[in-house]
Amino acid sequence: MDRKYVDFRLAPDDLTAIRFGISPGHELCHAVRALQRPDHYPLQWGWMRAARGAIPREDFEVLALLIRDDGYFPDFLTTSPTWELTPEAESERLRDIDDARYQVDMTKVLVRTEGEARRAAVQRMLDHPDRARAMIAEAWLGVWNAAIAPVWTQLERVLRADIAVRARRIAESGIGAMIQTLHERVAWQHGAVRVTMRIWSEVVDCRGSGLVLVPSVMGSTGCNVLTEPPAQPTLFYPAQGVMASWARDPADVETALGALLGPARARILLDAHEPRTTSQVARDCALAVSTASHHLTVLRDAGLVASTRAGARMLHRRTPLGEAMVGAVL
Repeated sequence: MDRKYVDFRLAPDDLTAIRFGISPGHELCHAVRALQRPDHYPLQWGWMRAARGAIPREDFEVLALLIRDDGYFPDFLTTSPTWELTPEAESERLRDIDDARYQVDMTKVLVRTEGEARRAAVQRMLDHPDRARAMIAEAWLGVWNAAIAPVWTQLERVLRADIAVRARRIAESGIGAMIQTLHERVAWQHGAVRVTMRIWSEVVDCRGSGLVLVPSVMGSTGCNVLTEPPAQPTLFYPAQGVMASWARDPADVETALGALLGPARARILLDAHEPRTTSQVARDCALAVSTASHHLTVLRDAGLVASTRAGARMLHRRTPLGEAMVGAVL
């Protein structure tokens, strides 16, 4: 059988060639896909039961027109992922999609669309790009607020825990060893990240630009790639450790961690996905500053929190070990 591959070629021994990112847009696109094919996404059933009835129908239909239940969806729906990419930034960006890129991506959608009514709807979006971009941005935000925003905290914890574990594996065993663990369709081949594909083969020279690796909770059924400029070469892969209970209430997670660490330290660790000062920690957890400082010291000594100085302030944030612990509880 003639196998198809996308090879992301990297500079040998260049640790900076691999970066990790988070993509709210990718999660939303695959949430739309999961809602169209629930039988293919058993790990999302718990989330679906809670989310399905809240999603605005018209907004969902706009996105479902662009995101089929399988195959291609517009590259402009997933901007180049970064560590700190926010849902708000992704939504606003959709209003200013470059004209040329919009035409290319939407033409691809039109070619792949079946049914006279659906093709006519896509053609109208091609003919009236300004109105369509605004409609897409509004639909993106409407579906996001109803379907993903309520579980974004839980989802983001899983993503960051996956990144933390894989970054540590790079430090311990090298890029090649880490790449081999991403997915059965991904391999390390002589200085390239090779992804087995169904339809096409391509060699992408990432030397000088690097490759972004993006874990996904919603896209748990396989791998996806971005290869065409101006997109950053990107490989989306299933986050490890995703179970059907990933979307459970944050209070349940806090209770589970509390049994291990104590309620105060569990709360501090869960909130430590962003750098915060000791005073902020104390205020958010309703603790005295001295008590918060004591708990932070315990967490830091256990390797779960790192403290770094920024001018006169000391900022505290979860370490990779802390991320892994939170992810394991989820």
